[in-house]
Amino acid sequence: MKVLLDTDVLMDVALGRVNFGPDSRAVLEWCQHEPQAMVLAWHTVSNLFYLLSAARSSAFARDFLSGLLKFAAVASGSTESVRHALSVRMRDFEDALQVEAAISGDASFIVTRNVADYRGSSIPTLTPAAFLKRFVSPR
Repeated sequence: MKVLLDTDVLMDVALGRVNFGPDSRAVLEWCQHEPQAMVLAWHTVSNLFYLLSAARSSAFARDFLSGLLKFAAVASGSTESVRHALSVRMRDFEDALQVEAAISGDASFIVTRNVADYRGSSIPTLTPAAFLKRFVSPR
């Protein structure tokens, strides 16, 4: 099983967010131990670099991304996938791009804290807590 982790989940881990970090970190740790289980959207890489550089530093952003790429695959994008994202009825275009990346990367689920924003997604979405409850043994 492959999962696509949304940017918010990765930011939780990178910035050590107290309210969300533990569940997000546990999902990321699961991905590290499951071969080829994690997919990133191609645009998540640039978004993370920008956000982490602004929050910390470009060196921090590079280190975090380098660590992710040791076990995560980056799903490709195409003109057709962007066209499709533009045509779907989702509130947030960036989330529609995440769905297209999940499709491209053969992900079974998208893990995000913003499940409501993914209404209309063809890929099921789960919060980090729901993912852990469903797929990871109790902590």
